[in-house]
Amino acid sequence: MLKSDPKYIAYVEVLHNHLKPAMGCTEPIAIAYAASLATRALGKLPKRAQVLASGNIIKNAKSVTVPNTNGKKGIDAACAAGIIAGDPTKELEVIASVSPKQLIEIDAYLALNVITVDIKPDARLFDILVTVFSDEDSASARIADRHTNIVTIERNGIFEQNQCLCDENQALDPSEELLSIVDIFDFANTCDIQDISDVLDQQIQCNSQIAKEGLTGNWGASVGKVLLDSYGKENVHVRAKAYAAAGSDARMSGCELPVIINSGSGNQGITVSVPVIEYAREINATKEQLYRALIMSNLSAIRLKALIGCLSAYCGAISAGCASGAGIAYLATGDLHIIEHTLVNSLAILSGTICDGAKPSCAAKIACAVDAGLMGYQMALNHKQFRGGEGIIKKGVENTIISIGRLGKEGMRETDHEILKIMIG
Repeated sequence: MLKSDPKYIAYVEVLHNHLKPAMGCTEPIAIAYAASLATRALGKLPKRAQVLASGNIIKNAKSVTVPNTNGKKGIDAACAAGIIAGDPTKELEVIASVSPKQLIEIDAYLALNVITVDIKPDARLFDILVTVFSDEDSASARIADRHTNIVTIERNGIFEQNQCLCDENQALDPSEELLSIVDIFDFANTCDIQDISDVLDQQIQCNSQIAKEGLTGNWGASVGKVLLDSYGKENVHVRAKAYAAAGSDARMSGCELPVIINSGSGNQGITVSVPVIEYAREINATKEQLYRALIMSNLSAIRLKALIGCLSAYCGAISAGCASGAGIAYLATGDLHIIEHTLVNSLAILSGTICDGAKPSCAAKIACAVDAGLMGYQMALNHKQFRGGEGIIKKGVENTIISIGRLGKEGMRETDHEILKIMIG
C-alpha cells in the first residue's frame, strides 16, 4: 500500500485515534472527565452534582473500581473524583494524579451524599451529562458517542462549547469505513513502521506492565494467576490467556497503571495486544515483526467493533480476542488465508457472549476470548474451518464480520435492556 493511498492515510489516523492511554475503566473515567469539565466551567467547588447517563454507561460503570479512590466503585466515586481532583487536560487520565489530601476530600464529598445518578432521557448509546450546582450558578458538560467527544459545555445556560452530533446509526469515524481485512493485511505488510511505532511502543510497554502487575499483585479474582497455577507456564497458549486476563484482573480492580486502549476500551486494548506480545517472545520475533502483527490485531479489532458499536450487549473482549488470534496468525505464518479463517473460526465460537458491565469477571471472559482466537488459528493451521451457512457464519470473512456486527448492534439490543434491568433491579 502506497503512502499516497487514502487508505494508508486513514489507517494511520485510525491507529492514532484509537490507541490512546487511559487509567481506569473508560466509562467511569469518562464520567470523571465530564465532571471535571463541568467543575472547571463552574469555577468553584459545586455543592451538588447530577449525573445523567445512558443505560450502557450505567451498566459499565456500576460495578468497577475507580482508581485513585481508595477502592471505591461506581458512578458516584468517579464523579466525585472528577470534581475534586480531575484535570480535564489529561482526558482519559483525568484522575491519574490524586494527592493524599484530595483522597480525603473525595471521601468527605461522597459522605455529603450530594451526587444523584439517573438514566438520561432520550440518551444516545454512549451519553453522559454531568451538571454541577453552587448556589445560583450551574454548569454542565456532555460527552457522547466517544469517551472524549465533548458535545457541550454550558455555564448558567450559556454555551461555552457546542457541537452537532452525527447520525448515531453511521460510522462515527469515516476512516473506519475504509477498513477491510485484506487491506489491513496489505497495510501491515507495507506500512512505514515509523508512522505508528510511537503508539505501538506505548501499547507494548503499558499493557505488558499491567499484565505483570496482575500476576504479581492481589487483584480481583486472580484469573491470570489461576490459569498459570493450574496449567503451568510452559505452554505459550496458556501464557497468552493468563497474561491478558491478569491485565484485566488489575484494571477492573482499580490498578492505577495506564493502558493503551482499543475501540475505547482498556480491556480490549489489553486483549488485542498482550497475547500477540507473548507469542512474539516465544518465537523470538523481531521488533518489526511484532509491530506488524500488532497492526494486524489492532486494526482487525477496530474493524470488528466499528460495526457493533462503541457499547453493546455483545462483549467487546470477544472481538478483541478473535483479533489477537489474527495477529498471532500473522506473526506465525504471514498467510492471509489463515488469518481470514482464524477470524471466521473464532467468531463462530463465542459470538453472543454478553457484556454485563465492567467488573472482575471480565478477566475470565478475556481468557475465553483469547482461547477462541487461538483455537480458530489452530483450526485454520490444520485446514479446518467453520463454513458459510453454519449458524450466523457467512461465506467470506467480510460477510461474517457484517453478520456479527448485525448481531451485536441490532440483535442484542433488547438483551442489553434486560441486562440493565437485572443489574439495577
